[in-house]
Amino acid sequence: MTTSARGATGTTANPALLVLEDGRTFRGRAYGAVGETFGEAVFSTGMTGYQETLTDPSYHRQVVVMTAPHVGNTGVNDEDPESARIWVAGYVVRDPARTPSNWRATRSLDQELRDQGVVGISGVDTRALTRHLRERGAMRVGIFSGDACAAGEEQLLARVREAPAMKGADLAGEVATQQAYVVPAIGEKRFTVAAVDLGIKGMTPHRMAERGIEVHVLPATASVEDIYAVRPDGVFFSNGPGDPAAAEHPVALMRGVLERGTPLFGICFGNQILGRSLGFGTFKLKYGHRGINQPVQDRTTGKVEVTAHNHGFAVDAPLDRVSDTPFGRAEVSHVCLNDGVVEGLRLLDKPAFSVQYHPEAAAGPHDAAYLFDRFVALMRDNPQHSAKLMEDQRA
Repeated sequence: MTTSARGATGTTANPALLVLEDGRTFRGRAYGAVGETFGEAVFSTGMTGYQETLTDPSYHRQVVVMTAPHVGNTGVNDEDPESARIWVAGYVVRDPARTPSNWRATRSLDQELRDQGVVGISGVDTRALTRHLRERGAMRVGIFSGDACAAGEEQLLARVREAPAMKGADLAGEVATQQAYVVPAIGEKRFTVAAVDLGIKGMTPHRMAERGIEVHVLPATASVEDIYAVRPDGVFFSNGPGDPAAAEHPVALMRGVLERGTPLFGICFGNQILGRSLGFGTFKLKYGHRGINQPVQDRTTGKVEVTAHNHGFAVDAPLDRVSDTPFGRAEVSHVCLNDGVVEGLRLLDKPAFSVQYHPEAAAGPHDAAYLFDRFVALMRDNPQHSAKLMEDQRA
């Protein structure tokens, strides 16, 4: 089945073709780099924040469909990226801006995509594509432009179906830092945190630094000894791409932290790793949550937050009761009000909690920023922190 682009973004120049693994195709025109790319087709419902989306390592090996019809209006700058490069495998938009208009812009989005070799397609009926993904679920996809379009659709479909699926993919090591680095505290240093990079976004250590935390960002391959070598007051596990069911090393690492009782905070992939560490399963959502407008309830306060999400997997934990785990009692602390998906966990007998969404939310909203304060409170009130302060004073 083919859907043709219409209107000002017609397909006569630089034609491009999007091919889904179920055989549906969409025609448009090349946007960004010309060539071919493969990944998992997902959609993001955010009206703003496309630069943060593109540079989020959690989007590694995913082709992002933007539901907002107009993309690129504010161009690209050097202040908003969440990492040093674009991570999306491909980009799909309906009506790209012809000329960016923003005082912070230094170049166009189209130019940035070309410069970084990201193959995209424009002029696509993204509403029809999004409805298709909602009905059929996220699936593999290919985008083809230039010489890559020369092959027949059946041949291109076969290549899409040969691409690796997201389920079972262990990807954190492909996006994480290879060398440890430090983000210093802003103002007076109050705490030290070891942050395990599974695909961390730049704004996350910044939010901690704003609260007087010196953040030691460690590779995904870090050991328990590496974590405790920095004498942390708390340990953080970041967001990241891939299937949590395939992430064995982060689970073993987190269990080592839980055994020691160090305050622990996890975001997104880190929430799934906590779920697995506690003995819960994980599963792939039909089409996931991606955007900056997801309603979540904090069950500890009853407050409803509008939150930023980017996850295709979720934790399978009971919503109606407290669970016994190898590390004490645990409960679901946050839940998505759209579909009842688990959006947060907390231990009742140890200082550990996590959320599935993004409280750092550089593109907004900022309803959940209090979670970093909750992490600070865990570290402040932990007896290990007091003992460490006394040891430092004696030294």
